[in-house]
Amino acid sequence: MSDTTKINKREFFKRAGLATAGAVGATTLAMPHVRAQAPIRWRLQTYAGPALAEHVVANAIEWFNTAANGEMEIELYTADQLVPHGELFRAVQQGTIDAAQSDDDSAAAPVDVKVFGAYFPLASRYSLDVPALWHWRGLKEIWEEAYAEIPGVTWLSTGAWDPCNFGTTKPINSLADLRGLRVYTFPTAGQFLSRYGVIPVSLPYEDVEPALQTGELDGICWCGITELHTVGWANVLKYYLTNPLSGAWAGSYFVNSDKWNALPPHLQQLYRMMIDSSHYYRQHWYWAGEASYRINGNLELTTIPAAEWKQVETDAVAFWDEIAAQSERSARVVEIIKQYNADMEKAGAPYRY
Repeated sequence: MSDTTKINKREFFKRAGLATAGAVGATTLAMPHVRAQAPIRWRLQTYAGPALAEHVVANAIEWFNTAANGEMEIELYTADQLVPHGELFRAVQQGTIDAAQSDDDSAAAPVDVKVFGAYFPLASRYSLDVPALWHWRGLKEIWEEAYAEIPGVTWLSTGAWDPCNFGTTKPINSLADLRGLRVYTFPTAGQFLSRYGVIPVSLPYEDVEPALQTGELDGICWCGITELHTVGWANVLKYYLTNPLSGAWAGSYFVNSDKWNALPPHLQQLYRMMIDSSHYYRQHWYWAGEASYRINGNLELTTIPAAEWKQVETDAVAFWDEIAAQSERSARVVEIIKQYNADMEKAGAPYRY
């Protein structure tokens, strides 16, 4: 090695240090910059108590939190846990909570279409009627229009839950047996049922079972037979009326508008996919459960004869007309429901029998 190429130990380590620093610099530049930050956290309150929430929303939130991969986390709260259910919509609007899962009616949404949430009497026969009405008959666009007028809350989706039937401590075999029954139910359903002498009762969700045990309530018209068994109400009831007040509960997902708009698009899309997964799970869970619990459940089945129940169906259409008179938008919804049911009749089995 010539003198011009010789380097001493000091020079060697100096050059080695520069090379190492260059390598580190190159590696740093080649790697994407990752900013360490805490995940976005939301609080969502559902209409459902703890046992039911496991099936109607908790599983979907678990899927979302996993898929969000640390970028976002949703904390679930059950019925009345953070705010009373009747104040749920306002709580989302004010930002007290970030999101809610409920029907429009019992959450006291300040829109004219809220009466069609939950169980609008005899508007549907099966659970698939709800998504068909919203996605293919124009209700989705009407809901978007209605909630666009309300500041602070964004409506995202409506899907189907279980049918609405009476679960009671006394047998119901005729319309006359409804008279005087104190029943836990939804606001609009109670308004309709009162014409048969039913006395609607409003209670916190967790007070329903004790009220049935003490005789303060004679029954509920809140859900189908799957929910009666899942939440334990079937243990303090004796009878289940097979005539449905409605084929499916129409429930929605709401979010605080500011919190929603602040989410990056990929998390918004993930949230919408979570909602759709939740809707799909309930379709098959309820459909299987309604049949299974009629066969294997704790309750004795009773039925009002079809000829007598026909009066309820006729009264329901008259009730629809009363609601239609409340606003132009409500009239549009009623017209869609009427046309849809007429079409289902024309289509025949299995759509209508």
